[in-house]
Amino acid sequence: MLQKINNKLKVLVLKNREALGKTAAEMVSSKIKQLLVTKPAINIIFAAAPSQNEFLSTLIADETIEWPKINAFHMDEYLGLPDNAPQLFSSFLKKSIFFRVPFRSVNCINGNPENPAEECARYAALLKKYPADIVCMGIGENTHIAFNDPHVANFNDPELVKTVTLDLACRQQQVNDGCFATLQDVPQHAITLTVPALMRASHLFCMVPGLNKAEAINYTLNEPVSERYPSTILKTHSDAVLFVDEDSYSKVE
Repeated sequence: MLQKINNKLKVLVLKNREALGKTAAEMVSSKIKQLLVTKPAINIIFAAAPSQNEFLSTLIADETIEWPKINAFHMDEYLGLPDNAPQLFSSFLKKSIFFRVPFRSVNCINGNPENPAEECARYAALLKKYPADIVCMGIGENTHIAFNDPHVANFNDPELVKTVTLDLACRQQQVNDGCFATLQDVPQHAITLTVPALMRASHLFCMVPGLNKAEAINYTLNEPVSERYPSTILKTHSDAVLFVDEDSYSKVE
């Protein structure tokens, strides 16, 4: 494992996806236990993506974690898909972790609301009531975090949750990941936690394996902090760890 510091961001380079998932899960588990020494319950936001598979499968196998003391949230959701559609991020997380361990509560964004603005307000109220202690996240091929693509990312967003239009690169990634058969199948709109909503968490753990993320990691680490590359904001957080493997780190100059 190679360790580097980029601005405030701690970068861990692991050999492969399996080593990345194991190391990230161990560090998240340790942080959960540390927080629960002084808190009766904590709040964790999870990302839904194939990049999280190894991390999530290792985390749920950890029998030392006190799951009944954790409120779980997810960070973004497509708009307009049928309830319980397999492509929904809530469906992914229910299958991967939400319904696999006994959380204190599971809180999901409704991807098929009658009024998206009201759903954003409802979920934002939950985030205010249960401030995030930990965010477990990834980075998109276009450097988005959650669904904050470059054209909608706002580092000073006044909202915690908002509706967005997804850009072409973001939608194509969903096809590349095997989540949808064609680009036309991918919804054009979503609800997402904003950049400030993610950054206000006390601890960030960002898992980004795979060759398809190599350019995004290079931009994240080598470009100035700007909304053109939303993931560059991670370099300003006081306690953020970026986990990459040799493939995703391969284009870092």
